[in-house]
Amino acid sequence: MISHNIPALAVYLKPGEVYLADKPSVVTTVLGSCISVTMFSKRLKTGAICHALLPEGSHDEAFRYVDGSIYYMLARLTSLGVTRRELEVKLFGGSDMLTSSENPAIKVGGRNIQVAKEVLIAEGLSLAKEDVGGLAGRKILFHTHTGDVWLKRLRRGEIAESDLR
Repeated sequence: MISHNIPALAVYLKPGEVYLADKPSVVTTVLGSCISVTMFSKRLKTGAICHALLPEGSHDEAFRYVDGSIYYMLARLTSLGVTRRELEVKLFGGSDMLTSSENPAIKVGGRNIQVAKEVLIAEGLSLAKEDVGGLAGRKILFHTHTGDVWLKRLRRGEIAESDLR
């Protein structure tokens, strides 16, 4: 019997990047106040993931921002024939790691979560899963061909160490 199992491509997603899979991939990223949105089409067995740093911003650097990243992934997936109805969407990250003791109003993680949810609702998308907020960072592995996400919560010192990859 011939096996047709093709090993998944290993990808490390850096802050400000978006990845749209054209072959089975396992995408790893480490999140603090940043967020990742994953989108997966079971029918096409393909997915996309972003690592956005800030809620909203310039179109010149759209992938750094939650809104620009979501709009881009949605546009690319729909151009492949994926319908909004079939998308499985998940949201991760947005911890309050950058909250300043001098200025508690600076809660980048919370704003990232808020903007992600606002954009998804405006686009008619609902979340299948979310793991957001809190004080812990997260390391996630997104399997683009199954939509599965493996998550590990990180203690404060682990984020800098994990991000060196």
